[in-house]
Amino acid sequence: MGKRGSRSQSQLLTTLTKKQKKHLRDFGEEHPFYDKVSGKEGKPQIYQLSESSDTSSSESEAESEPEQVSGYHKLLATLRNAPEEEEEEEEEDEEEEEDSAVDEAEMNSEDGDSDVSVEKETTGESTRVQENPFLQHVNKELKEKEIQAVVTNPKTSHQLKWPILGQLVFSSKFQKLDTFKPSKDIDLKSLHLQKPLESTWTKTNSQFLSGLPKSSGPFTSLQKELFLIMNSYRDLFYPERTALKNGEEIRHVYCLHVINHVLKANAQVLGNNSRRRSQKLGVGDDDDFRDQGLTRPKVLIVVPFREAALRVVQLFISLLEGDSKKKIIVSNKKRFKGEYGSDPEERPPNLKRPEDYEAVFVGNIDDHFRIGVAILQRSIRLYAPFYSSDILIASPLGLRTIIGAEGEKKRDFDFLSSIELLIIDQADIYLMQNWEHVLHLMNHMNLLPLDSHGVDFSRVRMWNLNNWSKYYRQTLLFGALQDAQINSVFNKYCVNLQGQVAVRSVPTTGSISHVLVQLPHVFQRMEAENLASVIDARFNFFVNKILPQYRDAIMSHTLIYVPSYFDFVRLRNYFKKEELNFTHICEYTQKSGISRARHFFLQGEKQFLLLTERFHFYKRYTIKGIRNLIFYELPTYPHFYSEVCNMLSTTSRGGEATWTCTVLYSKYDAQRLAAVVGVERAAQMLQSKKNVHLFITGER
Repeated sequence: MGKRGSRSQSQLLTTLTKKQKKHLRDFGEEHPFYDKVSGKEGKPQIYQLSESSDTSSSESEAESEPEQVSGYHKLLATLRNAPEEEEEEEEEDEEEEEDSAVDEAEMNSEDGDSDVSVEKETTGESTRVQENPFLQHVNKELKEKEIQAVVTNPKTSHQLKWPILGQLVFSSKFQKLDTFKPSKDIDLKSLHLQKPLESTWTKTNSQFLSGLPKSSGPFTSLQKELFLIMNSYRDLFYPERTALKNGEEIRHVYCLHVINHVLKANAQVLGNNSRRRSQKLGVGDDDDFRDQGLTRPKVLIVVPFREAALRVVQLFISLLEGDSKKKIIVSNKKRFKGEYGSDPEERPPNLKRPEDYEAVFVGNIDDHFRIGVAILQRSIRLYAPFYSSDILIASPLGLRTIIGAEGEKKRDFDFLSSIELLIIDQADIYLMQNWEHVLHLMNHMNLLPLDSHGVDFSRVRMWNLNNWSKYYRQTLLFGALQDAQINSVFNKYCVNLQGQVAVRSVPTTGSISHVLVQLPHVFQRMEAENLASVIDARFNFFVNKILPQYRDAIMSHTLIYVPSYFDFVRLRNYFKKEELNFTHICEYTQKSGISRARHFFLQGEKQFLLLTERFHFYKRYTIKGIRNLIFYELPTYPHFYSEVCNMLSTTSRGGEATWTCTVLYSKYDAQRLAAVVGVERAAQMLQSKKNVHLFITGER
């Protein structure tokens, strides 16, 4: 088996171009553009068209009539007989070869078990099936009139307060708006978890249950409320996810929801397949078994770093393994740990960073990756080709390089056509990476595929064929802050027929309360006619009103904090044109340039220092020598405001010199302003006739 696998691999490598070989090294698979799902490479002999036909006859028939072989058969082929894993290196450990053989046998045995269990559920337990949230969701039939009405219907909403999540806004563009409150106690059976999750969840989640007396049952209080919303298949936006406080809690509960969804979907396919075989039905003989999408991937999980992908896969393994004495088979596990577990960037041990920084930038922080995962109850195949995967885990950049841009030849987004569950975790970090990648992804979600990929259309759900997939897709959006861009994605792209739930808790106290230095904060409001004119209005206000006050040599050591890179470039060009004495640091500045800029600013050789928010996010350096501070725009992260202000503590006061802090804001910065000064003060500042407001922090 090992020799045959290495021979087929060497033949494969000789046929690949340099770009394909590089892609194979980076991601462990060919680009989906070259993914051979249909055609002779599909090996249809794995699936027997009838009970009496043997393997050889099936193969000859399939080669002579390739159109008779459906994508559904190939889907089953990946479940029943795992193909030989094409590893990047020719040498493999004997132990890994044995695991691969056991994995293949395990997949075969799981297939039979799934058939029996699902048949019992679908035929004997009608009441349980009717209450099953998964079946209620996927079997719900929309009418043409309802779809047309969605475009014109206003969004109806209703506010409700929950004990842990706080203020919730239930909304929907469909006629009926359902709201509900969390029950005090949760019985696992009432959640309709697929086996073996009822027994494995408590063990996997036990680390959060210890030391929490208020939490009753297998969930923490937060997890209970989140899962009730997830299990109802509503869209969810939760903007209070932090790496320090509740990040792992949330990751655990959405991984449970993902595995539960995938196991149910696969079990439904396998159960219907068993019934078709018992009725001796062929391809397209009966269209009463519509149980899948136009392509196989059902779940897309978007995470920012490889470390997050590693933790997600480890949770999948734990949830499928549980208390079982026999461990599940994980293909390519050794390679996955090597590529996702190692940290290519060694950080100096003497550098101290805030706790939230250490929690976010832990492990492997490479942001260019993607991996396909095929799931069964007792086996997981990592590095599965996209069109043979149940779950895709990727970063926005990793997806963007596949999706490509309009006009490119080698682009593909068909694998996004039938995504039923989209999870965007740590959404705030994408604002610091490239938000355009997220928008590009959302614009290509649930589009009709350009290629049929050999699918059996008699098995495809009608709402997939009608191009209504986006109305059935559940989107779970987790982030650390309320931001206009994140809100826009949730409001524009989330049109789930079950409705949307957004957490809208407002901050009572702002981050300005964490400023420790004695400092006057002058908030200056600028006027803008509309949202599109804010950028120009801010620049003109700064150049004409603010900058003249700081041109005097007395106002030296002035740091200008600029959240947007585009604003930074515009200011840098203006400073160069006006020949002002300044230096600058951004996320693209080399280490030598950073050192020079910090030195010149500290010594007073440069009067101004332009600093981007992304540099502060990725490096979190302490800038010494600040005497005057200007926030060109309010920070994206509220705690950055207090962090930057507290940098003044490293600067000694000379004589009667005083520190100053000036902040620019407009009525369109309401969310960021509330996060800095608190919601009540923000409301007063926005409604006041005065354009200048003063706050003083620190000891008097």
